[in-house]
Amino acid sequence: MTLETERPATRAWVLHPDIRSDRDRRAAGPALEEAISLAAALPALTIIGSDIVPLPKVQPGMLFGSGKIEELRLKFKFEELELVLVDSHLSPVQQRNLEKEWGVKILDRTGLILEIFSDRARTREGVLQVEMAALSYQRTRLVRAWTHLERQRGGLGFVGGPGETQIEADRRAIDEQLVRLRRQLDKVVKTRELHRKSRAKVPFPIVALVGYTNAGKSTLFNRLTGAEVFAKDMLFATLDPTMRRVQLPSGEEVILSDTVGFISDLPTELVAAFRATLEEVLDADLIVHVRDISHEQTEEQAEDVHAILNSLGIGEESPMIEVWNKIDVLDTEEADAVQAQADRRDDLFAVSAIEGTGLDRLLAAISIKLRPNHTTEVIDLPFSAGKKRAWLFGQGIVDDETQTEDGYRLTVTWSEIQKNKFAQQ
Repeated sequence: MTLETERPATRAWVLHPDIRSDRDRRAAGPALEEAISLAAALPALTIIGSDIVPLPKVQPGMLFGSGKIEELRLKFKFEELELVLVDSHLSPVQQRNLEKEWGVKILDRTGLILEIFSDRARTREGVLQVEMAALSYQRTRLVRAWTHLERQRGGLGFVGGPGETQIEADRRAIDEQLVRLRRQLDKVVKTRELHRKSRAKVPFPIVALVGYTNAGKSTLFNRLTGAEVFAKDMLFATLDPTMRRVQLPSGEEVILSDTVGFISDLPTELVAAFRATLEEVLDADLIVHVRDISHEQTEEQAEDVHAILNSLGIGEESPMIEVWNKIDVLDTEEADAVQAQADRRDDLFAVSAIEGTGLDRLLAAISIKLRPNHTTEVIDLPFSAGKKRAWLFGQGIVDDETQTEDGYRLTVTWSEIQKNKFAQQ
């Protein structure tokens, strides 16, 4: 039965400004495709059409030149559009001026990604982070809530909200709310920190899946764990880290973590807000970088992922393997070429998470990577170092222990990772 309260999907158009003067300019075709995929991630929208708009340079007040603005105004009027998504970062002045000229709601890349994050966040921490990011964004502009964009799950007010009301919070009110949210987030983060410490007592290594959004991380996670994490051919399908225990073919157990997908040109507000979401990656014993090898921009996507990892302090020396996913999408010749490359390297694996191809070899490699060369050493601990001693026994790496006048002398056999973790105790 169809509910009478359901609203028709909002008619939207996607514009990608191809700014020739931008040194960091992306290839226009793939950039537009990604923007369309972003828009398609919101169920409230129906994408009517899209355009690439070549721009020699940005016009400060309008972004586009007057001739192009008039041309687009007529097109939008003819198509009876309600929303235009501009795949760029608009200033508040540009947004207001374009809305006035075209008579439609305007949403820039930052606002769109915030809306998607709001729609996808599931945990308390994720919701708080989205709200904080949204407030930081709203601080520079007041955004109307249009009733025809209202969704059942609500929204941030950019593309949906309850009623024809306006967001009338001034900067002081927003700042006060940000302070309240930070306090709540601090409590949530402390709770998660306790959970992380309790997990550290369990001798299970953490394996973190990372990768560009829509690379197939959640599908791979589901295949390996049997979990039912939301996995869909959609950008930002996963926003909150999900963790499950997995038994490797060797019998060892690991904790597998699925994380938020990375994306190029991520809004500054979200890089800061979602840093805590990637904490699992910082603690990981092994990082598995999942790539959509069928995507024409797979190399550029991989560069974006490495750039974000580097910004988190994760460098080339960190234990990492690369998974080239979606080989089932390739034709036979391409798939054979990819497999040949993977066969020549011990840190590269060609798989199909959908079909399960190549996963046995991947799991065996994870087991080997998590059991690097072990060294046997003798360490002395004072009686006061009870926690350190308990940690060593908890890891199951103590071969022998004798008591001395000053404390304990232990013989341990451990990996470099365990040795580093012990130094941090």
